[in-house]
Formats: sequence, structure tokens, C-alpha cells
Amino acid sequence: MNEMSFQNIRCLIRTPQNFDPEKSYPVLLFLHGAGTRGNDINKLYTNPFFQLTDAYRDFPFVTVAPLCEKNTWFDIWERLKSLVQDVTELPFVDRDRIYVMGASMGGYATWQLAMSMPEYFAAIVPICGGGMYWNAGRLIHVPVWAFHGAKDKTVLLEESVKMVEAVKRCGGQAKLTVYPENRHDAWSDTYSNPDVFSWFIQHQRKHNNEYSDKYNNSDIYG
Repeated sequence: MNEMSFQNIRCLIRTPQNFDPEKSYPVLLFLHGAGTRGNDINKLYTNPFFQLTDAYRDFPFVTVAPLCEKNTWFDIWERLKSLVQDVTELPFVDRDRIYVMGASMGGYATWQLAMSMPEYFAAIVPICGGGMYWNAGRLIHVPVWAFHGAKDKTVLLEESVKMVEAVKRCGGQAKLTVYPENRHDAWSDTYSNPDVFSWFIQHQRKHNNEYSDKYNNSDIYG
């Protein structure tokens, strides 16, 4: 793995085996949870995401993992969005196969990043997160596979349920896997499941900028 910076955000970059910068690759943006916050990038090296996905023999993605040095991703939100744009411009990036995965605090950021700039992403996997479900119409062209532990007391299962159901009501493609015995750690089982990453690869970005937004009347919605 290598370290790089985009928009003054330090990142770990992991490339596939036999990486050739002249070719194009799918990109997986990984957003860590609150436990990895800070200025110590070594915490990213030891994050369960890397520990578990390093075991895959043929992991096809260029992984971009930014480090949140502030309290939440939303404290560096504009920089994070600009980072996505910068990554898109890298010569080896397949712009039709950019994916986002995040857990806990990163799960919230995954939902919101896709709703903020859905035109960039082919699919997302938010884990034990939640979001502004009234805005889910922004995801009608971004497939979603969410994961949550049924016994989670840190982020309630209801958070993922509301988001997934809201996307589906708007006509989007979303599904939720619930681990019946898991508490907050819904990420270990997800990172260890090769079907999740195969599911990512099945999706390409839909070049459709039409969204569903029924809440733009300030007289009714503030």
C-alpha cells in the first residue's frame, strides 16, 4: 500500500496484483468508522477492512481509503467530495466503476456521499449507518446493498431499514442484509464475504441524472 493526499486528506492506496497504470481499474472508496479518526494513518493500516480484504487473492479494485482527522466526515465534507472528483481524474480509474463502502460513521458518510453526488457512483455498500431518508430519491440509479446487526445498540437497525425502504419506495434498487446475532460489528462479516465484492463488480454507473425530489417546496418543507 502507498500513502497519498487528495485535498489535504491523507489516504492509503492499495492496488491490485500486477497493477498496470496504463490500464483502467474499478475503484473502491472505503470510509472508516469513528474508531479510526485522527492523525495516525497507522490506524488505517490496522483497520479491519484491510486486515480482512488483504486475504483475497484477486482483489480487483484500486482501494482509496481516506483518513478523517476531524470529529466526523461531515467536518471535512467539501474536501471529501473534492477528493472523489480528484480520484475520478486519475488515469487508471474506470469512471463507470467507482464504488463506496463504509461502516458506522463511514456508513453514514457512504449514504450521504452517494446522495450528494450520485452521478459518480456505480453502487454503494453502507454498513451499520443511516441517513436522510427523505432524500433517498437521489439514489434511484445507484444500487444499494446495506448491512446491519440486529442487536446493534450504537446505531439502531432502524436506521438502515428506513434508508433501504425509502430508496425502494422511490423506485431504486436497494436491499438489506441483517445479521441476527451481531451487535455493532456488522463490518467483519461483510468484508469477509466475497459475494459483496462480486456484487460491486456487476454494476456500472448509470448515465442518468434524473432524480426524485418531492421536498423542494419551502412553504411545506421549510
